[in-house]
Amino acid sequence: MHTSTAAVQTAETKPASKRMPLLDVLRGVAILGTLGTNIWIFASPAGEAGPLLSSSGATTDDSFVGALFELLTNGKFLSMLTVLFGVGLAIQFRSAEKRGNRWPGRYHWRALFLFAEGTVHFVLVFAWDVLMGYAVTAILVAWMLRRSQRAQSAVMWTALGLHLVIMGLITAALTAGPGLEQQSDPEVEALYASGTWWEQVQFRIDNALAFRIEPVVTFPLLVFLFMLGVKLFRAGAFGGDQTGSRIRRRLLVWGLGIGVPLNIAVMAGPDGLFFLERYVAAPVVMLGYIGLVGFIVEKVRRGTVMGAFESLGRTALSGYILQNVLASALCYGWGLGLAARFDHSPWLVLALWSGISAVLLVGSSLWLRRFTTGPAEMLQKAVLK
Repeated sequence: MHTSTAAVQTAETKPASKRMPLLDVLRGVAILGTLGTNIWIFASPAGEAGPLLSSSGATTDDSFVGALFELLTNGKFLSMLTVLFGVGLAIQFRSAEKRGNRWPGRYHWRALFLFAEGTVHFVLVFAWDVLMGYAVTAILVAWMLRRSQRAQSAVMWTALGLHLVIMGLITAALTAGPGLEQQSDPEVEALYASGTWWEQVQFRIDNALAFRIEPVVTFPLLVFLFMLGVKLFRAGAFGGDQTGSRIRRRLLVWGLGIGVPLNIAVMAGPDGLFFLERYVAAPVVMLGYIGLVGFIVEKVRRGTVMGAFESLGRTALSGYILQNVLASALCYGWGLGLAARFDHSPWLVLALWSGISAVLLVGSSLWLRRFTTGPAEMLQKAVLK
């Protein structure tokens, strides 16, 4: 199952001049990476219901383009968004400590507001919203940051162990069972091909429990990745000094060196291994991606392209919402209806991802010429100030 997934970030209290450029670039990369997974959902004949009608939850097809998108994006950028959300939480905790403010203090209100934003986004825009799950996880992890390092480590590694057990049980059930074929539902396909926007809203509400299954099943993974983000930030992994560079090189070597072969191996296996691919192998590859982006930021001179990724990272929440609005309007019947017209063409998927990505990169750059943050971030600050 896919969420669009997020880094979607928490609004930082630090002024723009003190931001870490690498974090903004990573957020921008993560936003476009999650779109690379979720665009297949929008382009599917069954739309958001596609993962529920699949035996494994996969949404890409068997074409070369589908396999490439699956290898490069599936689960990797959802994990990256989750880690970056944990980094944002660590930044806010450090800021509160420096100011002598009580923690979590008002942060719970921020998390509750994020949950409300996610609920609205889920109902009106995209069934596989990630914000609601992040909000619930953030409340738990925020409380844990007041505990000892030993307690934090115990929770972090226990969460990982529980997650691996759950994924193992699901995989065993899928591989030992009789096997299920991809299902089709003419009524659902008609809903996304020609149904109204309001009918799709009602469909999300009627099937809310099914659509919310991913953050429930993967909650231990969310906790682990949040706390991993905190640990990486405190270790200096995102800094511009030698310590940060050394950590990122290790992430690059070990993340890609172990993660990519593991990912290819489970992709080559039966469909029942999909959960291991998305929720076990993908987070390992994600660590390599963080190291790779860090290496590029270090070695490549900042220019228009890198500046655009920074801008998208600074408006990540707005970009996350906008990409789903644009994809819905382009693919579903109440908009241009491209999904039904082109019948899940992999080339349509590639064109949609490229076009929406360009809009997000250019749009965020132009927006920040006039404003200091994105519109969704502005709303959050206005409500919580």
